[in-house]
Amino acid sequence: MAIDFTMSAAQKSLQAKARDFSETILAPVIPGADREPDPMLAYAKTKPAYIEAYRAGIAMAMLPQEYGGGGLSCLDFTIAAEEICAIDPGFACTVLCNGLGLMPVSWYGTEEQKKRFIGAATSDPAGEYLGAWTAGEPPGGTGGTANFDSPIPTAGIGLTAVLHGDHYVLNGRKKWSSAAGWDGLGANAQTVIVRTNGSVGGTQGLSAMVVERGTPGITYTFLDKEAHRTTSNAFIEFKDARVPVENLLPGAEGNGDLVINRNFAWSGPVAAIAAVGVARAAYEAALKFAKKNTAGSLTPIIQFQNVGYVLGDVAARIESARYFSWRAADYLDKHDQHAELVGAMCKINVTETMFDCVYKCMQIVGVNSLSKEYGFNKYLRDAALLPIYDGGNMGMQRRRVHGVLAHDSFNPRAAMDDETVYFQKTMESIGTVADAYKAPPGAPAVSAATLEMA
Repeated sequence: MAIDFTMSAAQKSLQAKARDFSETILAPVIPGADREPDPMLAYAKTKPAYIEAYRAGIAMAMLPQEYGGGGLSCLDFTIAAEEICAIDPGFACTVLCNGLGLMPVSWYGTEEQKKRFIGAATSDPAGEYLGAWTAGEPPGGTGGTANFDSPIPTAGIGLTAVLHGDHYVLNGRKKWSSAAGWDGLGANAQTVIVRTNGSVGGTQGLSAMVVERGTPGITYTFLDKEAHRTTSNAFIEFKDARVPVENLLPGAEGNGDLVINRNFAWSGPVAAIAAVGVARAAYEAALKFAKKNTAGSLTPIIQFQNVGYVLGDVAARIESARYFSWRAADYLDKHDQHAELVGAMCKINVTETMFDCVYKCMQIVGVNSLSKEYGFNKYLRDAALLPIYDGGNMGMQRRRVHGVLAHDSFNPRAAMDDETVYFQKTMESIGTVADAYKAPPGAPAVSAATLEMA
């Protein structure tokens, strides 16, 4: 990326292509899908647009070209994603989850697995193929996602995968997965974070494997959400589900914790640019309103200093947020798609800043922003979601940054100097277990060996 942030002719063409798709094919679908009360039907209403995105090369644009994907750089993908997110970040999330579900295969899989899973994703004649990412779990007890890398074996990820012959047998629950599929019977392939070793904690006992559609023993329930209603999220139950040994990603065996951190850092700039897209849409709507409405005065309210100053501040923040998103994506491209620090900082800063921008736009429009005709109800819902997904800024992203900053090897000028920050297991677990790693009541005591590993 040029230091002056000027897009190349190819990038401008890509942006125009994504904008044309978003405004002509996607935009007409979204209002009806967002209003649909049934979450499965709401998602299904976006399927025709998804098929068009697949055929246009958008849906699998982020996957490696050698396996049939678009081979877009992270920066190029981010530029295109903004145009889709300005119309609907929920639909963009469906596309993003193809990457979240299948990029781990490109990072940690064998050559055979890459050809098998990514090749299938990029060669569907129907254009309906869905990849999915399945890491999160429902709250309650000692399970759940936020403390996935806890060094205590009884905390963190609860979905177990026990080896029986040539299969792993999976038992447990997941939540917020994108894996429900168009019909509630599962995505074509989902990368699932499982506990393959129950005797050690999350920094050593987690792995990643691909679970295919049609695997017996798995049920999906669509989640009814306030925001991103145009994408699927599911509650999943695994009951003696048998997954072939060859579906385990060998590079991720015992490293499921690193897969989670790397994947949510890879998606950091995309989540950030999604926030930029939502804020951009809200800003443009507020500016249009301010230029047409007088609020009972003699001139449109854009002529008043307060309105002009607020909108000017919003516009500046959107510009700076866009450039941070581009910078983080460019960092991914230059550092082997590792941005566990920069990607997290970008996602935190931009999503929270853009939420504030959307609310300021609502203040400009005033009580009229509550009227659905202006679209601010959707902007606010979508903007509020972005800081709390992808592991959550508070639950996971800030903890990763904290772990890097607290490590003895950290160079505070690394990002400025464009150095690679190597994320290590010794940077994990910070703040996950309080009170000297005491086990919860009734749980087995933590061994000295476990404490040493922590």
